[in-house]
Amino acid sequence: MPEVHLINIPEIVGEVRAVFDRYETALTSNDVPVLEELFWNAPETTRYGVGENLYGWDEISAFRRGRTTGAFARDLMRTVITTYGRDFATANTEYQRDGHTLPGRETKTLLRTSAGWRIVSAHVSLLGETV
Repeated sequence: MPEVHLINIPEIVGEVRAVFDRYETALTSNDVPVLEELFWNAPETTRYGVGENLYGWDEISAFRRGRTTGAFARDLMRTVITTYGRDFATANTEYQRDGHTLPGRETKTLLRTSAGWRIVSAHVSLLGETV
């Protein structure tokens, strides 16, 4: 018999949305301690950025601590949060950063851990002209 997954249980979507919103606030205000907290502190955690590929929490933390961009603003244009059961979720969003011409997109994969919801994988990219 195939396994049945409960998709988008309302209270679980709410939990993940709260983490998503907390991360967005921390990101745009450059709140490094919260950004570090919300990534799973494990060597398996990944983050692919616009100009970097980071493997493990230590590399992600070093990247965050070394950034010099400071606070910035961006508009989220479309966000889709999908939960799979009670312990796994994805959050996808499109954004437009103030002062930049290219729109971006961001994906987070989240897992419920003993410490709460944590990002186990993230991918950020910009949409540009195709060749």
